Amino acid sequence: MKVAFISLGCSKNLVVTEEIIGLFKKHNYEIVNDASEAEIIIINTCGFIDSAKSEGIDTILEMSDYKKDNCKYLIVTGCLVERYIEDLEKEMPEVDLFIPIRDYDKLWEQIDILVNQRNTKDQLDFHNRVLSTGDNMAYLKIAEGCSNYCTFCAIPYIQGKYVSRDYDDILLEAKELADKGISELVVIAQDTTKYGVDLYGKPRLAELLEDISKIEGIKWIRFLYSYPETITDELIETVKNNKKICKYFDIPIQHINDRVLKLMNRKSDGKSIRKIVDKIRKEIPGVIVRTTLIVGFPTEKEEEFEELYDFVKEYKFDRLGAFAYSCEEGTAASKIKEQIDEDIKEDRRNRIMLLQQGISKEKMQEKIGNKYTVIIESMTEDGKYFVGRSYMDVPSEDGVIYVDYDPSIVINEYIDVLIYGGSEYDLYAKIEKK
Repeated sequence: MKVAFISLGCSKNLVVTEEIIGLFKKHNYEIVNDASEAEIIIINTCGFIDSAKSEGIDTILEMSDYKKDNCKYLIVTGCLVERYIEDLEKEMPEVDLFIPIRDYDKLWEQIDILVNQRNTKDQLDFHNRVLSTGDNMAYLKIAEGCSNYCTFCAIPYIQGKYVSRDYDDILLEAKELADKGISELVVIAQDTTKYGVDLYGKPRLAELLEDISKIEGIKWIRFLYSYPETITDELIETVKNNKKICKYFDIPIQHINDRVLKLMNRKSDGKSIRKIVDKIRKEIPGVIVRTTLIVGFPTEKEEEFEELYDFVKEYKFDRLGAFAYSCEEGTAASKIKEQIDEDIKEDRRNRIMLLQQGISKEKMQEKIGNKYTVIIESMTEDGKYFVGRSYMDVPSEDGVIYVDYDPSIVINEYIDVLIYGGSEYDLYAKIEKK
């Protein structure tokens, strides 16, 4: 039978989708990209914020239309199912099977019973996933869940507490990926800097990155979502001194006002956030610092937002995303009576992003005349440019570098380029003729 997959939400969710694809491929199903051709459609959903929930529902309804034609079985899994399975089962009878995260150990068993009326047991396996991120890059998930319990976030209630993967198993998977030709690994977890604390009694991210860097064939290593309070001197030194680790910190600070941070149950205050960003920039020349912010958190006063705005203006982050607070049922913040008006939240988000647009353009202009190593991944439709990324660019999140067409350039290779121009988020480059 032909099977199509749709993966919604974050990169951590995508890894699960790749594991599910691996199971179907192992059992000799044909994987197709076009849902209209599929007899089985699998949707892996996100349930993090309202927009993600809406996307999940809309996708389910869209895919259910294919049941009029080829599709025999529509199967939905992921965070949305974990959170709302009873409501979904009542409201969406067109779905043949809902599988919540808590039942992932029985995922294949349930699918086999539905499709083949037999009971074959099998398990999701990091070592048997089918990569969907191209020939060069793969995500490497090092932990599940989260134990931070930020008051705005439902992830601990959906995915459970933070659980680190076995150290040696991660290294084994990294080597397997390198053997397949993967040269860039993006290390992910809800909070990478807490890796190892639950298993080994201490953080081991820096050590893990060092060991991954020793694997032949790996050229770039990234790690995403490092919380400010758990960024250690050891980690900073590792990033500074290891040539394979991209000089890039993704630090979700969410706010800078102390009262709001405390209300969010964040473990850092404004002073410590400034201190860690200053230290990283001082210790690592050329480092890229990315952050995410939440505006319109319940009770956020205009002057507290202005403090955040002024901080963004002063610190000039290389990459920044701002989100209007989404009231998630079951979280502590949802119970706060003084919720901010939606129009005010959107206005504050737009003001931050307009400010950041100017900062980003300024940052791009500063890079003109610099030379960078770039991985070439594709070409524009008109054939004028090759499209690549440098150490500064996280795939699917940041901008790209457009490189003038040159017949010597080969897709999937690393080349050195000279920057000659920039827009708000992207750069333009050429191969420097010798």
